[in-house]
Amino acid sequence: MAIFDLYSKRQKKLRGDIPDVYTYEDIPQSLRVQIIHIWKDTIGSYSDSYNHRNRIEKNYEFIVDVLCREYGLFELPTVNKHNRNYEIELSNFLLQEKNLDKIIDIIELSFKVVNQITSKHSYLERQNAPKIANKGIEELNDRLKEHGVGYQFVENKIIRVDSEFIHIEAVKPALRLLNISEYKGAQEEFLGAYEHYRHGKNKEALNDCLKSFESTMKVIIEKHEWEVKSNTTAQQLIQVCFNNDLIPSFWQTQITSLRTMLESSIPTGRNKLSGHGQGSTPIEIPDYLVSYMLHMTASTLVFLITAEKNYS
Repeated sequence: MAIFDLYSKRQKKLRGDIPDVYTYEDIPQSLRVQIIHIWKDTIGSYSDSYNHRNRIEKNYEFIVDVLCREYGLFELPTVNKHNRNYEIELSNFLLQEKNLDKIIDIIELSFKVVNQITSKHSYLERQNAPKIANKGIEELNDRLKEHGVGYQFVENKIIRVDSEFIHIEAVKPALRLLNISEYKGAQEEFLGAYEHYRHGKNKEALNDCLKSFESTMKVIIEKHEWEVKSNTTAQQLIQVCFNNDLIPSFWQTQITSLRTMLESSIPTGRNKLSGHGQGSTPIEIPDYLVSYMLHMTASTLVFLITAEKNYS
């Protein structure tokens, strides 16, 4: 369903009540209710569709069963033992849960199901199911943004967003370009970096940034059968890409700054802060530095893959 520009929203904007800085520690109750509305539009509701009730029930049952298994429970705390209804059980769990990570679990898992339920529909339903699923995911992301909650559902995962502009211009294009089989490893590492970042594991996030960066270059080098030694460092991989004119030779002088970024920024950030022993004093890596490295990695991956596509 479309998001309406209500009078009350316009008044909030005029008063400056619309958040312009993302928050990460709270999922407002009104947002949770809106997510349940999206479930009704995409997964369905017991009360709305008698003909497809069995399929709808199985989807909700699947989500509840996964959560119970992963949390080591036989049933969610909100279960009605006399008249079990998985849709209500899941909805109440989302509304009542206080642990942020579990709330994100519910949202991510349920929208993974939204992405996958299209194959369960009849032939005629499948014609519209992808549109319904896409609109549901689009509305989820719009609602998160509307509430100033710094997460987005991208490539079947919830990732943390620090800058809307960088997310649109760098992160999403990187994930889209990586979303082919040959770059699967690099995509998993890049998404892994965001997952670590969301959980405050900053050293692990930097390590996965470098892994994704190296994996992307290795794919390009192997694809073109360029000569490279085993156990090659990131800096050496970069040099191989330059030696083989992945970047045209007549541009190399003009892009010294880019080459410096490729050779030093991502590898050095990882090597100096997280790739080696930290001695007797633990090294703290600030969030703002990890955010910068994630965005730099995204921009660099977009550049490398696009350059490879145009390589001759």
